[in-house]
Amino acid sequence: MIPAIDQDLRGRAREFAETVVAPRAAAIDASLEYPWDIVAKLVEAGFMGMSIPAEWGGQGRSFLDVAIVVEEMARACTVTARIVVEGNMGAISTVMAYGSDAQKRWAADLVLAGDKPAICITEPDAGSDATAMRTRADQRGNSWVINGVKHWITGAGVSKLHLIFARAFDEQGRDMGIGGFLAERGAPGLDMTRREPTMGLCGMPEGELTFTNLIVPEAMVLRPPGGFARGFAQLINAYNSQRVGAGTVAMGIAAGALDHALEWAKGREQFGRPIGEFQGLQWMLADMQTQLTASRLMLHAAAASRGPNNSAFPDPELAAQAKIFASEAAIKIVNDALQIFGARGYSKNFPIERMARDVRMFTIGGGTAQVLRTLVASKMLGWKLPQQRLSDISQPKLAAAE
Repeated sequence: MIPAIDQDLRGRAREFAETVVAPRAAAIDASLEYPWDIVAKLVEAGFMGMSIPAEWGGQGRSFLDVAIVVEEMARACTVTARIVVEGNMGAISTVMAYGSDAQKRWAADLVLAGDKPAICITEPDAGSDATAMRTRADQRGNSWVINGVKHWITGAGVSKLHLIFARAFDEQGRDMGIGGFLAERGAPGLDMTRREPTMGLCGMPEGELTFTNLIVPEAMVLRPPGGFARGFAQLINAYNSQRVGAGTVAMGIAAGALDHALEWAKGREQFGRPIGEFQGLQWMLADMQTQLTASRLMLHAAAASRGPNNSAFPDPELAAQAKIFASEAAIKIVNDALQIFGARGYSKNFPIERMARDVRMFTIGGGTAQVLRTLVASKMLGWKLPQQRLSDISQPKLAAAE
């Protein structure tokens, strides 16, 4: 069943992308600067915090609605699309699902004012294997003291809300498992120590964060059902919405590249006629459209789905399949669009060059295509692989002590 689309929302998002975002996209890429001016206009237009329930000041919109807006933004500017993703999915949706009322109020106020939250999970030696993380939170009375290093943190230095994953130890030094801790930019002991020079997405900082005796009060610990012992497997469900968001950004880039390629194929003439009249290019365009349509259908189905036990997040297998397909198809579509442009596609004077750099990230970030294939295959085979045993792996010492 194809989910129904809010066409009015799509129309508003497309108009915003074409009139506000597109004119700034090249400058954002060239300057490497975070687009605070665009963020302010996203807030004004109501595109930040759309998924936050109405009782906390949001619109209570679905992840499918968010995906519609993300696609339109990604057609024009990848950085803006990622801001919309993380202003509606990931950390903010995790707090809304599992946080206390005070945590929800705090997080909602930040995001509705324009904050792009950061999920802090990846470490130098813990990427796809998140359970190998070394960042630790030591209990000290009613507070926790966090020490460690995270890297490839999207929004490092600009995000206010940080959802930090760390291995928790009680006051006797026993390993309690991996938990989620909330902290705000500017807190003593939370520092950005390095910005990563990236191939694309140049207006969105990717950086290293260092935690040095960062104190997090008990009131800022996320405690889903099961606590530290079982909670990590639930907190990590936030990545299912992130994966739908990331796949949608890739698909939106591809949609924008196809738009440019179509316009070019109609107007560019060689051998006395538009190049779009040559069958070889027609077949390329047809394949690009087919791949784009399939990607969109898979992403919309995943966005509209619910995980096991009516989870607040999309079904993990559907989210993984959609991201695999859409991100790989997007790279092919953008590369073919560049080919249709010829040498001009390779020039920074045309947007395809920027799109080709940006789209390459999406088979990596948010779960590599290879790891996600393992997740899908494990479900097919009925095997319990590490991705399905996160809650067990996250608290071995406590289990032994008990």
